[in-house]
Amino acid sequence: MMQVPPIDTRPARLAPMPSLPVFFSLNGRRAIVAGNGDAALWKAEMLAAAGAHVEVYAEDAGDDLSTLGAGPPAGRVDIVARSWQADDLQGAAIAIGALEDDEAEAFAQAARAHGVPVNIVDHPQLSDFSFGTLVNRAPVTIAIGTDGTAPVLGQAIRAKIEALLHPSLGAWAEASRRLRDSVKARLPMGGARRSLWQRFAAAALAARAAPKDGEVEELFAEMPATAGLVTLVGGGPGDPELLTLKGMRALQSADVILYDRLVAPEILEFARREAKRMLVGKSGGGPQCKQDEINALMVQLAKSGKHVVRLKGGDPMVFGRAAEELNACREQGIATQIVPGITAALGAAAALQMPLTDRDCADRVQFATGHSRSGSVPDHDWATLVDPAVTTVFYMAAHKFGEIMPRLLSAGLDPDTGAVAVVAATTPRQQFVKCRAGDLPERLSECEKGQPCLIMIGGTAARAPQQGSENAGVNISVSITG
Repeated sequence: MMQVPPIDTRPARLAPMPSLPVFFSLNGRRAIVAGNGDAALWKAEMLAAAGAHVEVYAEDAGDDLSTLGAGPPAGRVDIVARSWQADDLQGAAIAIGALEDDEAEAFAQAARAHGVPVNIVDHPQLSDFSFGTLVNRAPVTIAIGTDGTAPVLGQAIRAKIEALLHPSLGAWAEASRRLRDSVKARLPMGGARRSLWQRFAAAALAARAAPKDGEVEELFAEMPATAGLVTLVGGGPGDPELLTLKGMRALQSADVILYDRLVAPEILEFARREAKRMLVGKSGGGPQCKQDEINALMVQLAKSGKHVVRLKGGDPMVFGRAAEELNACREQGIATQIVPGITAALGAAAALQMPLTDRDCADRVQFATGHSRSGSVPDHDWATLVDPAVTTVFYMAAHKFGEIMPRLLSAGLDPDTGAVAVVAATTPRQQFVKCRAGDLPERLSECEKGQPCLIMIGGTAARAPQQGSENAGVNISVSITG
């Protein structure tokens, strides 16, 4: 078997964006608003809330603008009872015009002449920037932009987020501000500090009230050690939506991700963009990294203080070599965590709508590997794998099934027993073959090579849907919390 070293990979490039979403600090800086009416009032209030010194130029400001000037939410609002002039824009940080036609165009040109970013209400073609739909949990703010193409969609997204985020979130964010300097002083930048803030974030998002006195300090009382951490994460059977929420959080806190070839690229996009990604995968019959090398790399990175996520397809505890990797970490005193994933058998069964157990025909389900440590056919107790009342699932068996079948037949397997082979389960590339067990070695040639293949024999396999039926290869949606 050809050996290959770990391969550094990069996250996918950002998809094109219509504009750059930024948060612009205006505290104590001049902001110009020209015009009146509801649009000018709302923009002036928003700028003042951000701490700006707002100057509103309007010949007839009206009572609402005057009231805002008397009591702004923050910052300062001065009402100037005249039309704007080009020189008013000198030195401003930002300019907004609630104006029409030629005056709007003139205001935009004057702002640009003074190097001031400008927004003209309802005139995107004249504007340098636009305002998103806001969710305000100050100091946490969320802006939703649709480039002016779908404002109603933006409002709907805002309503969804408003329902998810309790108003107390802002109080939690303010509480964290008090502790930032203490955390920086006691923990270096890296996985340990990130783990601490993740614990805080989980508490804040779960809260339904502002933190009580001492509650946040208590959360931070036991700071984690500075040593690294290894987390084994199950990426699921292929569909990126089947990654668990806990798995996603682990990816978002990782410094380094060591991932297998069977992990869907879309799953890696859940990770922090700053995380280093290294392909250490093994493929059946193809090039692979040595397991000892993966173990050594994992230990080395963790010893340097990194949070290492070992990302595997399916579940790391089911034919994922988890025991070897856990032992390597334990021998070196490295802390470990495990995040289970949906194993391939469960994903394939759900995709085919084929339960693995059934009171009428299968009282047990068993998982078996299709190759040994050396790559040969395993030395199974074959008689235990041919019980027709058991759904037997073979992992990693496609390459060796021509050798496995004679052993099953010799152990008493009826060649007419139902069998199913599923390739790339839960993904758009999914294929499956349903046939007699005795015909399966030959029928496997119909399946795409290079994709993970799962073989199910006996038990409920005979009840799998026929190819072309309405249940064959259905798309599934599974929601998992934690």
